Amino acid sequence: MGYTVAIVGATGAVGTQMIKMLEESTLPIDQVRYLSSSRSAGKVLAFKEQEVTVELTTEDSFEGVDIALFSAGGSTSAKFAPYAVKAGAVVVDNTSHFRQHPDVPLVVPEVNAHALENHNGIVSCPNCSTIQMMVALEPIRQKWGLSRIIVSTYQAVSGAGQSAINETQDQLKQVLNDGINPKDVTANILPSGGDKKHYPIAFNALPQIDVFTDNDYTYEEMKMTKETKKIMEDDNIAVSATCVRIPVLSAHSESVYIETQEVAPIAAVKEAIAAFPGAVLEDNPSQQIYPQAVNAVGSRDTFVGRIRKDLDQENGIHMWVVSDNLLKGAAWNSVQIAETLHEKGFVRPTTALKFELN
Repeated sequence: MGYTVAIVGATGAVGTQMIKMLEESTLPIDQVRYLSSSRSAGKVLAFKEQEVTVELTTEDSFEGVDIALFSAGGSTSAKFAPYAVKAGAVVVDNTSHFRQHPDVPLVVPEVNAHALENHNGIVSCPNCSTIQMMVALEPIRQKWGLSRIIVSTYQAVSGAGQSAINETQDQLKQVLNDGINPKDVTANILPSGGDKKHYPIAFNALPQIDVFTDNDYTYEEMKMTKETKKIMEDDNIAVSATCVRIPVLSAHSESVYIETQEVAPIAAVKEAIAAFPGAVLEDNPSQQIYPQAVNAVGSRDTFVGRIRKDLDQENGIHMWVVSDNLLKGAAWNSVQIAETLHEKGFVRPTTALKFELN
């Protein structure tokens, strides 16, 4: 007997990819339900060539649902995920709302699937930029340990949603077709829809993703810091991030510098990454082979290359990490969590509701 799976936010950039991942999934599915806000309710989408009508998300939407995939914003998860849990569903949440909740495991299946054993009805999917870094670094951490991580990200606009994709394309057209100076194009969304000012992304790089915190790091940068420590179960790892938005539509890139606890031979590091599930080694400088965003789009894997020793620090290593932020960074990681819950027998009614109903 298969599952009834609901997707909350089914019409969004991540939700549409969740549908595709579910269509290709090994998860036994009897029925899918698409849920959304009133703006999209009533639309008809497909699932394996069958028509499915998008429903309005309400407190009663989750009766009979076994697995609920959420990707409709933190406020939607905060409001409706507890109702899904109360109805007996396991929630896989792709927003930031539950990531630091002590009763919610934060999971990248290749890295810490063991954390699923103690879920209380909600499992959180990490930030897209964190996920790909964890896949690249876990094989190194397992063999040589990690003491420090410094990461600079080059993140695609799709991480800010379909509206950011549309605005980027419009800005590029204004510059290329209409001859408008990039400084003068219309900007209403980036770097952060919730902040006071908005700047062009066309032919630009914006060193701000999300709003700034009191320590002058952005929330995106603090997410990477806190999530890394939680996933790797090590508060002693020093983590610092600078997150930058660039005019690429899909696939995030990262320059990652690490310091290992034990000196790690580069050849052995490459072998460990190549053998790790979900990681693909693309590293041959003599042939100009290295990860590229355009090649990562549409793939579930994380690509790692430019692996080299630091010139001054014996235990320092640099690398370049690329992954499709809508797939491994969001939709695929969520469906992969659902598959792992099924494989381990952890899709089950919850015995106690630990999340308050709004």
